[in-house]
Amino acid sequence: MHELPVTRSILAIVLRHAEAQGVTRVLAIHLMVGALSDLEPEWLQTYFDHLSKGTPAEGAKLLVERSPLTFLCEPCSAEYHTTREELESASCPRCGSREASLVSGTGYRVESMEAQ
Repeated sequence: MHELPVTRSILAIVLRHAEAQGVTRVLAIHLMVGALSDLEPEWLQTYFDHLSKGTPAEGAKLLVERSPLTFLCEPCSAEYHTTREELESASCPRCGSREASLVSGTGYRVESMEAQ
């Protein structure tokens, strides 16, 4: 159920930008969701459909793309990407270390929206 507050936030962002740009109808919203995020696109869309009723975003489709995990190698400071599936075996491509800090891959952001 944690998708509900996230969806409220997404809708608020979209409506704020739609109003600022004079948009009368939002058709689609492009979202980037981190690979480690447990946000489910189906639930986001379900909540969005309910919350957006009567707004310019009513009927808009959420187009969700998963972003890779980004790590910062502690020994050599190299930044590298990996996927959720490769997480167990991921190591720094520069020095081979497995000591790293997660930089991104758990959050979400509104990338863009299609509107009329």
